[in-house]
Parts: sequence; structure tokens; C-alpha cells
Amino acid sequence: MYWFEQGLCVLPAFLVVWSSATFIICYIIAIYRHDVDVIFPYISDTGVSPPESCIFGLMTFISACAGVGTIYARYKHVELLREDATNVSARLNKVALWLGVISCFGMCIVATFQETVVQVVHDIGAFLFFVFGIVYIILQCFISFQAHPYGCSKYVFCVRVTITILAAVAFVPTVICAFYVKQTELHRQKHDKDYPFHVASAVCEWIVAFTFVFFFFTYIHDFKFFTLRVKAELED
Repeated sequence: MYWFEQGLCVLPAFLVVWSSATFIICYIIAIYRHDVDVIFPYISDTGVSPPESCIFGLMTFISACAGVGTIYARYKHVELLREDATNVSARLNKVALWLGVISCFGMCIVATFQETVVQVVHDIGAFLFFVFGIVYIILQCFISFQAHPYGCSKYVFCVRVTITILAAVAFVPTVICAFYVKQTELHRQKHDKDYPFHVASAVCEWIVAFTFVFFFFTYIHDFKFFTLRVKAELED
């Protein structure tokens, strides 16, 4: 049996690979078509012009669905851990579930409402995705700490904390520098006054996105040891 066939490993593995492919494929197509600059465009910029906008929307929606499935599986996994780790808060687990779901909903908004068409709605979706996503992984670190020695190992816990800190730290310049970006064109010039802020914000956005996505890689080991089943019952 391969490792991805054990338990629910395929869920987080698929989520990380598919989401990473979404960012990279759209970036490559946008660069090939000269729709964006090579040097760090915003992620959303790579999904503005067709055909990459169609690919970005479809693949991001699939990522959001896989994210909801993975987040729910993690929620049920923590419920199982609570049978031994009684100090794990059930309320905290439920709050983390809903924060994760809202973050995935934000992904759908970003994919559906392009920034060059409906920028306000697009920005709201990005806010939901990044802010609620970062708070979600912070809560998962707390849950992992409370569940110790059950659940993940100390090494995996340290990896989760490192990823979370990196995502949280990178998010700050993403937002701050974005406020100083005045132009919304897809192609930027180095002599633009706000160009340094654009690059700094875009670089940090890529860091936040990939660290958030790769956080789910740390679920693979945990998901090896449990499965979920759907039980159908007929009501009299």
C-alpha cells in the first residue's frame, strides 16, 4: 500500500499539490502570453485575462472544495483525539472548523470576482482567505499543543508553528505595502513611485499563500491513522 492510500492522506496531499499547481500554471500561462510582468505579479493578476482566468477560477474552486474536505476531516480527527486528550477544547475545534470554511469561501470569491472587474468584492474575498486562514492555522497550533502527546509529534508541531509564524509575519507587509500601491495596471515599470511597495506586497502575498497551503502537508502523518465513512439510514 502506498502512503497516499493510507487513511485520508490523499486529502491534504491533493490539496497542497493542486493548489500549488493552480498558482504556478496560471503564472506560467500569464507570463507566456505577456499578460503580467515576470517579476512577482500579484497572484490574482495571473488569473485576470483569459484563458488563464478560466483555469484560475476552475482550479481555485476545486482547491476550495478540497480545502473544506480537509478542514472537516481535521475537525473530526481532533474530535477523536479528545477521547484521550481531554484538555483539547471542543469549542476551539469548532471555531477553527468554521474559520477554515470561511477562508475557503474567500478563495471562491477571489476566483469568481476578478480584481479588474469587481475589485471591492475581490478584496473582501482575499481578506477572508488570508485573515481567516492565518487565524485557522494559529488555532490548529494551539490544538496541537493541547493534544500533546497525542496527535502529531514535537517535530511536526514545530514545523506547524514555523509555518504559521512565517505566514503571519509575511501577511503584515502584504497589507501595509498594498496601501501604498496606487496603480492597478498589470504591467509595472521600475521607475513607478509605488513599484518597490508593489514588489514587496506581491512577494509577501506569494509567501503567505504558499505557507498557508503547505501547512496542510503537516496533516498527512495524522491522516494516516483514521478514515471517515458516510452512513445512510432510512427513516420510518
